[in-house]
Amino acid sequence: MSTADIQEAYARYADRIRRFEAVDRLVTGRYRRERFADVTGRVLDVACGTGPNFRYLPDTVDLVGIDISPEMLANAEERLDQRSIDGELRQMDAQNIEFPDDSFDAVISALSTCTFPDPVAALREMERVCKPGGTIRLVEHGRSDVGLLARYQEWRADAHYEKAGCRWTQQPREIVAAADMSVTDTTTGLFGIITTFEIDPASGDDR
Repeated sequence: MSTADIQEAYARYADRIRRFEAVDRLVTGRYRRERFADVTGRVLDVACGTGPNFRYLPDTVDLVGIDISPEMLANAEERLDQRSIDGELRQMDAQNIEFPDDSFDAVISALSTCTFPDPVAALREMERVCKPGGTIRLVEHGRSDVGLLARYQEWRADAHYEKAGCRWTQQPREIVAAADMSVTDTTTGLFGIITTFEIDPASGDDR
């Protein structure tokens, strides 16, 4: 799908995604908490969607959330208003982040690389805007390592992508490796479907 196609899909589903907040917390909440609860400083939430990551961030962060979908951001604005976090939301393409190099102390993203037309480009943009010595934290999903679940995902993969723009049989570790990122910690859970990463950004000379 193109960026415009993704925007159209999320215009249809933004309100529905917000209504499934409780289910999202049950399935992915602990993974988001483990990766995002200790970030500090100025934090960029890439493809923030309706704002499910916000509840797991410390109140002390200076948050910027970006997403390609104005409908998603409208829902995220309501969620941000319920928190005591200082923050702003901006419509922006993750593959072309409109901030200078080394703008953020931490960059976070969850369940996002499955939707980017070019996920490697988006990851490299996250690295570009993260300060040396900062941190990039990802919570991603992909193909299960359990046979029956994996076969079901493969059976439904094309239909799911056409409907929601989500590649749910992706391999997150392969995408991160293709972006040549320096992974310092990674975990897998939920029958191999969820993969999380802590990544050290490269210095400007190494990019």
